[in-house]
Amino acid sequence: MDGNGAAFTSIRRCLMIAAACFASLAAHAEVKLLDGIVAVVDEDVVLASELDYRTRAVRDQLVASGQQMPPVDILINQVLERLILESIQLQMGERAGVRIDDETLTRAIAGIAERNGMTIDAFIAQVESEGFPYPRFREEVRRDMVISRVQGSQVNRRISLTEQEIESFLESPLGQRALSDEYRVGHILLEIARDAPPAAKRAAEEEADEIIGLLRSGSDFRELAIERSASASALEGGDMGWRKAGALPSLFAEAAVALEVGQTADPIRSESGFHIIQLLDKRGVGIELVDQVNVRHILIQPSEIRSDEQAHELIKEIHDRLAAGEDFGDLARVYSDDPGSALAGGELGWAEPERYVESFRDKTREVEIGELSEPFRSTHGWHVLEVLERREQDLSEEAKRSTALNILRNRRFEEELQSWYQEIRSEAYVDIRN
Repeated sequence: MDGNGAAFTSIRRCLMIAAACFASLAAHAEVKLLDGIVAVVDEDVVLASELDYRTRAVRDQLVASGQQMPPVDILINQVLERLILESIQLQMGERAGVRIDDETLTRAIAGIAERNGMTIDAFIAQVESEGFPYPRFREEVRRDMVISRVQGSQVNRRISLTEQEIESFLESPLGQRALSDEYRVGHILLEIARDAPPAAKRAAEEEADEIIGLLRSGSDFRELAIERSASASALEGGDMGWRKAGALPSLFAEAAVALEVGQTADPIRSESGFHIIQLLDKRGVGIELVDQVNVRHILIQPSEIRSDEQAHELIKEIHDRLAAGEDFGDLARVYSDDPGSALAGGELGWAEPERYVESFRDKTREVEIGELSEPFRSTHGWHVLEVLERREQDLSEEAKRSTALNILRNRRFEEELQSWYQEIRSEAYVDIRN
């Protein structure tokens, strides 16, 4: 059975739009564009109406969070660049045959609703009540999932890791702290083209020094990031979110963990340009042990030939048969729609509860050892589960290596993603219309 699912947690733009939809989406006088084509991107176009729509959504999000608005022309340019990059990636996805079917899309949206503590029906009602058409919201999610898959396919193939790199990371101070403190880092990128003349590089360096001075004098990091940064997190005020030390991009991980909250590091040069980072916040302490649970379950999923009500009736029947003494493994092998566990009699093996979706995770904590749960619903369908064992486990060497591999790959992904953005942007035909 899938856990929270990286495919659903990495759809950052959709979540930004989702957050913006809970603020007013009424038109504002400052940003008014005539409908038409504002950019030609290879075989696609960016419409003025879409630019206007997305600009208002970003602006509403900034207003809702209390951030000062950058000049309108800067905000529009930031949003336009994001739309251009999205268009390039969506066209790549179309050429590669990337498709998100309606069932997968519905499960993704149900996951968003669940993480917001809402049923899918309540979530849809909330979206609609705030003036955000639900069909359009679905397409925003679909677009983000396509982009996420394209990025995963294209960027991951650029990443290779050796056993020595994993060993070195595990032995390093940074690796040893990877499971301890978490950091919120603000990031500003002053981008420099690969073929930029020396004068442009000097100008970028001078701008970096200027921004460092402003930040150290008390200027707001988020406002400067929105106004000046070329990074993918610019419209979020440069906020990279909570990350463990080992999950920070290696380019500035060491500098970030050495900062005190509120401090700004000296500019960091890379092939992409100059990076400015500030430690926005810090939390957590080191951990040695993890709680794990061993459960087995039976999953009944609604489908084209089985309604949700019929799935519910079937899981109740199975629950009654289990309660009457029928063998759990036998019924799982016959009925369960989870191919990953059905042949194992429904057993999922040892895992941390946090790997599961919220409703399933909560059940693993509520149910006593050897007890059968009542039927319950998750984003995947209807379940019954039985908790077989619990334990507090030292992280094994195998788990540590797996963690190190994931951390290193995620760090490389962040670094390669920006370089990949530059490449696909420079290789695309883009005609921005005035």
